[in-house]
Amino acid sequence: MNVTAERIPDSQVVLTIEVEPERVEQSMQQAYRRVAPRIRVPGFRPGKAPRAILERHVGREALLHEALDKLVPEVVEEAIKSESLEMVDAPDLEITSLEPVVIKATVPVRPTIDLGDYRSLRLEAPDAEIDEDEAQRTLDQLRRRNADIEPVERPVQEGDRVRVSITGTVDDEQVLTQDNADLTVRAEALTSVPGVYDRLLGMSAGELAEFEATLPDDYSRGDLAGKSIHYTLTVLDVKEEKLPELDDEFAKEVGEGFDSLEALKERIDSDIRARADEEARRKLQELAVDTLVGQATVEYPPQMVEREIDHMIRDITRQVSGGADDRRTMERFLIAAGRSEEQLREEFRPSAAERVKRTLVLSQLAENEGISVTPEDIEAELDALTGPNVSAAQVRQVFGTAAGREMIERNLRSRRTLERLIQLARGEEPPAAGEAEVPATDTENKDEEAAAPATE
Repeated sequence: MNVTAERIPDSQVVLTIEVEPERVEQSMQQAYRRVAPRIRVPGFRPGKAPRAILERHVGREALLHEALDKLVPEVVEEAIKSESLEMVDAPDLEITSLEPVVIKATVPVRPTIDLGDYRSLRLEAPDAEIDEDEAQRTLDQLRRRNADIEPVERPVQEGDRVRVSITGTVDDEQVLTQDNADLTVRAEALTSVPGVYDRLLGMSAGELAEFEATLPDDYSRGDLAGKSIHYTLTVLDVKEEKLPELDDEFAKEVGEGFDSLEALKERIDSDIRARADEEARRKLQELAVDTLVGQATVEYPPQMVEREIDHMIRDITRQVSGGADDRRTMERFLIAAGRSEEQLREEFRPSAAERVKRTLVLSQLAENEGISVTPEDIEAELDALTGPNVSAAQVRQVFGTAAGREMIERNLRSRRTLERLIQLARGEEPPAAGEAEVPATDTENKDEEAAAPATE
């Protein structure tokens, strides 16, 4: 077997493989033994026709293609090993000649990534932005959550709770029907029914109103966006929120209870500060990743983008179907979206290419910085996932499998890599081996939230 290799752009190597005639002949003889029992040749029992007669019956080229179906993968695999190529996806194959047999294999190989002088990356951390009114809004929400609801005999006012019957019609199609619907009369609570908030104000129990409104251009149903909707609205009853006094007694009833109103306010301020700090950290992380990716030189085979598009399509299909990702589900999704599969792939291609590049850059950073995850780290993470509502047995049932542990390992490595990148951006020294600071897992955060008062 004669092999020549040529490296081409996008991390690919073209192998030109010329197969010796003797090996082709051997493969032809094997193909003859495979197909002879399946071919009926007049005058011979199945499998008993001599090869020369069988070739005249089916054609030599047909037998050759049968031989190549098995021979090509074998010789390509041998050629890849002989050239010590680190293949990352299946090669594209082409038979360029039959006499002699010449195979062209375009092999995607390991990407090349140059991060540049990434250790000199320095970024200024954004300030933690705090909305001065958020604490008061949180207190107002807590008061409303603990309010007494009492019927009133007066027109609807801002903040009331009303029970209504409502229908909505667009172009003679009834698109909304709700009987005995409970609504809170606040603009932000009624965005799904444009125009209803303004009309409700001032109405009384028993009153009927018919009116028109225009649906916004970004309406959830795209075919109705921008159209006029005709509402029929009846107010059945009106109730008023009786908000509790904002005092120490109120604070004792919130969440797990606070000793005083001042203690509740301090907790709210602390939560707001923590969220602002976390948001500032997230922005720094995004900026650091964007900067690192922007300065890196990355070359990778196009097949990696195609695989990423496959993942994206499977993910969105599962989302819209509740978990299924079979071909029929995909076809139904494409029909609903009004796109062909090729159109969808082209729409996803820029995002897929960006995701591939970011993943490769962060993987290279982890490799450069020697970031690793030990079995002990995985065990500690599994222990950390337990909480008041999740037992150790439940955690290990879900994540104790090989696939689950692999996912834990990937997540840990990713978090540690991002933490190291932030340290670089801040000009900090890395922690000693095995002491990488890792942010809390999602489950840990949820456990902390469960122990905290409902202050949002």
